[in-house]
Amino acid sequence: MNLAARKAQDRIVEPELVRLETDLSRDGRYAGGAVVVTASSVRVLEQGRVVEEIPLAAVEKFEAREMVGGGVLEARVEGEDRLLARFTASHLPRYTAAASYLNKRLQGEEAVLDLPERAVCPTCGRPFPDPASRVCPHCLNKLRVLARMFGFIKPHLWLLVGSVALLLALAGVRLFVPQITRLMIEEVFESGTGDMRALARYVALLGGTQLLLQLLFVARGRVSVTLSGRLAKDLRGMVYQKLQAFSLLEFGQRKTGDLMNRVTGDTNRVQHFFQHHVAMAVTEGLTFLGITVILFAYNWRLAALVLVPAPIVTVLVGAVRRKIWSMYSAQWHTEDRVYSLLQDVLSGIRVVKAFGQEEREARRFIDISWEYARITSRNEKTFNTLFPFMGYLLGLGNFLVLYYGGHLVLGERMGFGELIQFSQYASMLYGPLRFISFFPRWFTEAMTAAERIFEVLDVEPAVKDRPKARRHTIKGEVVIENVTFGYKPHEPVLKGINLTVRPGETIGLVGHSGAGKSSLINLIARFYDPQEGRILIDGVDLRDIAQESFRSQIGVVLQETFLFSGTIYENIAYSKPDATPEEVIRAAKIANAHDFIIRFNDGYDTLVGERGQRLSGGERQRIAIARAILHDPKILILDEATASMDTETEYQIQQALARLIKNRTTFAIAHRLSTLRNADRLVVLDQGRIAEMGTHDELLAKQGIYYRLVMAQREMNQLAGVER
Repeated sequence: MNLAARKAQDRIVEPELVRLETDLSRDGRYAGGAVVVTASSVRVLEQGRVVEEIPLAAVEKFEAREMVGGGVLEARVEGEDRLLARFTASHLPRYTAAASYLNKRLQGEEAVLDLPERAVCPTCGRPFPDPASRVCPHCLNKLRVLARMFGFIKPHLWLLVGSVALLLALAGVRLFVPQITRLMIEEVFESGTGDMRALARYVALLGGTQLLLQLLFVARGRVSVTLSGRLAKDLRGMVYQKLQAFSLLEFGQRKTGDLMNRVTGDTNRVQHFFQHHVAMAVTEGLTFLGITVILFAYNWRLAALVLVPAPIVTVLVGAVRRKIWSMYSAQWHTEDRVYSLLQDVLSGIRVVKAFGQEEREARRFIDISWEYARITSRNEKTFNTLFPFMGYLLGLGNFLVLYYGGHLVLGERMGFGELIQFSQYASMLYGPLRFISFFPRWFTEAMTAAERIFEVLDVEPAVKDRPKARRHTIKGEVVIENVTFGYKPHEPVLKGINLTVRPGETIGLVGHSGAGKSSLINLIARFYDPQEGRILIDGVDLRDIAQESFRSQIGVVLQETFLFSGTIYENIAYSKPDATPEEVIRAAKIANAHDFIIRFNDGYDTLVGERGQRLSGGERQRIAIARAILHDPKILILDEATASMDTETEYQIQQALARLIKNRTTFAIAHRLSTLRNADRLVVLDQGRIAEMGTHDELLAKQGIYYRLVMAQREMNQLAGVER
C-alpha cells in the first residue's frame, strides 16, 4: 500500500470529534457540505469533496459568528481568521456549541459535546424560518389554528352573532339591486309607455337601497372593529401575562425584539384580519353563492361562461400558496431581527458611544434594514404582479357574457333588461372571485401570526408553581441540600452545594469570577430551579411555595441596577405600590438617598429617564436599595449592592445596610471583600463547590483561597494608591 493510500485510509478510520453539516458553499451559494474535525485535522467538504484541510494543532481558536441571514465558522490560524464554512440561520446554535466545545479542547479543558437539535420541522424536515418560534409555514394546520382562534371569540359571541346577521342582510340587499334595475328597464324603457312616475319610483327605490347598504356597511364596520379590538386586547393581554410567567431561562433563549413583535405586530395582524378580511370573506362568500344560484336559474349557458376562468385562477392560487407562505415568513423573520437589533443598540447606547461604535452600529442597522427592504420589495412586487393578472383572467368571463348575451338579445331570445341584470350579477361575481384570489395572502399572514402567538402561550415555563404550591410566611431559615445546577444541564456551574443558614444570619459569598456566586443567589431567589437537590425555606421545599408569596417576602438588589422610566418616587414605591409618602422617604433616608433627592428641583417627582440614565450609577444604586428597604423583606439578597459607589458613599451605605439586615436572613456578594468582614459567615466558592466556610478572621487564619483573594486585593489597592 503506497503512502497516499495509507493516509487516505487513516483519514477514513480516524474518529470524528465534530461533524457539522452546512447548506451553503463558502462563496454563498446553496450547496451541501460539512466541516469535519478529528483529533488531527479540520476538513472542509463541499458536495462530498475535501476542499481544504488544516492541521488541528495549527488552530488557535474557532469562532461562529452571526451574519445577515446566516452565519460563518472561522478558525484562527497563525493570527489570521480563515473561513471554514457559511450556513443559514437554522445552523447557528449547532455551530456556536461546537465552537465552544472545540475551544475548550484546544485549551486542554474537559468538555462534553452537546449539539442542539437543528431547528427543522419534524414533519417535512425543512428548517424553521424562525428557529425561535418553531412554526413551519409548510405544515401549519391553518384550520386548526383558525378553530383555536374562534375559541378566543367565544366570550364575545353576541358580537359575532350580530356581525353575521349584518353580513346576511348585506348580501341579501346586494343581490336585490340588479332585480330592481331589470324591472326598471322592462317597465319604463322597453314597454314604450315612458311612465315618469314609475321611473321616479324605481330611482327612489335604488337610492333607498344604496342608503340601506351604506348603513349596513357602517353597522357591520362598527361591530367588526369592536369584535376585533376586543379579541386583540385579549390576545395581547394573554401573551403579555404569559411573558410575565416566563423564567429567566425562557427569556435567555429568545430575543427581546421577537417577543415585542409577538405582543404588538402579531396581534395587530390578527386584529386586522378579523376586522377586515373575515367580514369580507363572509359577505363575499354569501354573495358568490347567491349569484351562482341566480345565474344558473336564469341561463345555465351564460352562467357557465361567467365561471370559465374560475378553475384556472383556482389552480394558479393553489400553485402559489406555498410560495406566499415562505415569502412572508422570511419577511417577518427579518422584521424580528430588525426589532431585536434596534432594541439591543438603544438599550446599550452608552456602551456604543463609549467605544465609538456609532458608525459600525449604523452600518449593521442599514445592512439588516436593506435586507428587510429587499425581501419586502420582492414580496410586494411578486404580489402586485401576480394577482392583478389573476384579476384580469377573472374578468374574461364578462366579455364572453356580453358577446353571447348580446347575440341572444339581437335574436330576441333574451330581453335587454335581462342582459343588463345578468351582466350586473356577473360583475358582482368577479368581486368575490378577486377576493378569493387575494385571500390566501391575508389568511396566511393571520394564521402564521396566530400560531406565533399560540407558540408563546403554549410554552411551559421552566420555573412554575407546583399544583399544591401554597403561601408561606417566611421566618428566614434557608437550607441548601446537595444542589447541582447549570444553565446547560451538561455544564454544571454549582456542584453538590450543601449549606444551612439560620434565620437572621448574614452570609457573604466569595470567590473568583465564574465561581458560581450569582448562580447561587439566582437559585435562592428562585429565578431558576436546580437540576439536582433542593432548597428549603423554613423546612418547606422552595418549589412548594407559591412564587407570588415567596417573592413578596424577599428583597433583591442586583449588580445591574434597573430603574423604570418615571419618577424617583415611583421607582422606590415599585416594591410596595400602596406605600405612604412617609414610608418612601424613610426608606430613602435609610439608603442615604434622601439628601441627593431633595437637591433636585423636583425632589421625589424628578424623572429618572430611560433606565435611570439621568442619575449617576451611585444614585441609581441607592434608589434600588431604598426600593428593597421599602419592601421590608424577610430574606435579603445583595449582589454587588455597593459596586457603583465611591468609598465615602459606600461607607454610609454599609451603615444603612447594617441597620437593615438586623433580624433578616441576608446573602451578600461584594467586590470589595472588606465590606463582608462583618458577615456572620463567609462561604468561599471555587469551581462551583464550597471550598471554605467561616468568619473573616477564621478564613484569614487558614491562609487558603480567601486569604489569597484578600492579599491580591490589597496589592491591587496599594498599586492604585487607595489603601486605607
